[in-house]
Amino acid sequence: MNENPARPDDAAPLQRVRVWDLPVRIFHWALVLLFCFSWWSGKEGGNAMQYHLWSGYAILTLVLFRLAWGFIGSSSARFADFTRGPRAVRAYLRALRVSEGPAHLGLNPLGGWSVLLMLASLALQTGTGLFANDDVSTEGPLYNWVGKATSDFLTAIHYYNFYVLLVLVVLHVAAVLYYLFHRSENLVTPMFTGYKLRAPGGTDSPVRFAGTTLAAITLAAAAVAVYLLVRK
Repeated sequence: MNENPARPDDAAPLQRVRVWDLPVRIFHWALVLLFCFSWWSGKEGGNAMQYHLWSGYAILTLVLFRLAWGFIGSSSARFADFTRGPRAVRAYLRALRVSEGPAHLGLNPLGGWSVLLMLASLALQTGTGLFANDDVSTEGPLYNWVGKATSDFLTAIHYYNFYVLLVLVVLHVAAVLYYLFHRSENLVTPMFTGYKLRAPGGTDSPVRFAGTTLAAITLAAAAVAVYLLVRK
């Protein structure tokens, strides 16, 4: 839900500006694929539940990485760059009614909260999955840490939170389509290329990019943490 400030009818020629780093883009599309795979494997059940567990571990690794990257990553990926209070969100929503609304190089105030809610819901989903069971043959790696009653309670949260995630995904897609068809702003392509088109003279500060080596180390640390957590 990030906003591309450029519009096709701007008089000035548009500039190609790098906004999203490679780690953020890989995180985004890997999460899309893993979410779909987890959905399928959870519905399939049976032998596919082992793949469901592995997919959940991978998603948890990505979530831990993204949480860390929100503090040490590129400036456009940091929580401090796009987290705004309710007043800023209300002002942004009011401005959307105007054809020439506010421009944001990175995430706008509404998109920022979308990211936070998605990460929180994903953390809850993967966290409860560690303790869940299917009353057949599959148990989360931390099932033995809690009693059956607690596991059943966390399994219920895991089940219903999935639908919360679905709502968030639908809202995200709806927002992308709104910007595309009502504001002529393509939000998908920049998440592939890393670049946005914008009118010259914007007031946003240039994005400060963190190195890919730091991203690789952060991802490896997240993977090790998940491995140590789930190993039996």
